[in-house]
Amino acid sequence: MSSSVKYRPNFAIVYSMSKPKILVIVGPTASGKSALAVELALRLNGEVISADSRQVYRGLDIGSGKVTKEEMKGVPHHLLDIFEPNETYTGTNFVQDANLVILDILERKKLPIVTGGTFFYIELLRGLSKSAPVAPSPLLRTELEKLSNEELFQKLQTLDLDRANNIDKHNRHRLIRSLEIIDALGKVPAIQANESPYDWKIIGIDIEKELLHERIKTRLEERLKHGMIEEVEGLLKNGITPKRLISFGLEYRYLTEYLIGKITYEQMFVEILNKSKQFAKRQLTWLKRDETMIWKKFPVNIEELETEVRDFLSK
Repeated sequence: MSSSVKYRPNFAIVYSMSKPKILVIVGPTASGKSALAVELALRLNGEVISADSRQVYRGLDIGSGKVTKEEMKGVPHHLLDIFEPNETYTGTNFVQDANLVILDILERKKLPIVTGGTFFYIELLRGLSKSAPVAPSPLLRTELEKLSNEELFQKLQTLDLDRANNIDKHNRHRLIRSLEIIDALGKVPAIQANESPYDWKIIGIDIEKELLHERIKTRLEERLKHGMIEEVEGLLKNGITPKRLISFGLEYRYLTEYLIGKITYEQMFVEILNKSKQFAKRQLTWLKRDETMIWKKFPVNIEELETEVRDFLSK
């Protein structure tokens, strides 16, 4: 397995009495998180840390909505393209990597800006939850791999309804990992509050449902126009199995099923569109649990937000 991060910051950092500041930009899929993070980074001397479980993989670009070089506008982005698609990247990997990157950014007197759609990663980083201390069970995994995603989800609903209500039921890796943890501990541990060494400001993008759905549809049409099908074809030709691509969920699941002849183009389009809308709804449900969230109406007034963040940084 390749090394996920090659940063080697100097850990002898002397901080002021206040905790180092970190900005987080979250919101449902297609709400403009990446663009807002870049704009704030340009104004506030920041660098962006991606918190996305698919964008860490090389080659998963268009389908995962990975920010392009042009969209970065010269702002350094971290934790993109650091693993191969046939490798496995976990929440534990993310916390280790992100903490190294944060130290490096802070040492250079810049503002870390975390953004992405994998909110579980962000909660882990903030110390709001912990990865369950359960070692992989090859024997159990062999048995679980025989089950379909639907069967895995039904099993999870029976054993831990709370976890089932907060998981992407098409994410095979997380379904299996959850069942593995339940087998060892009885259930997936609940969120715990832990002291963080950082001072966090969490900005959530509040966008009307109808507008969000329009943006999701427009984004899907643009991605298909700009080569999303060809991207998945290339991944298959490069040896990434259909099963592995399907495990990435959403776009990659249905594009793969289309390319292997399981569904039609029209079915693929409708499935991605509807499942993306459902995913956005689940994301908002997840985010609304966080009472520290500061919601900003879309489109976000960047000048007002900049002033607010500068005030946060000055304290």
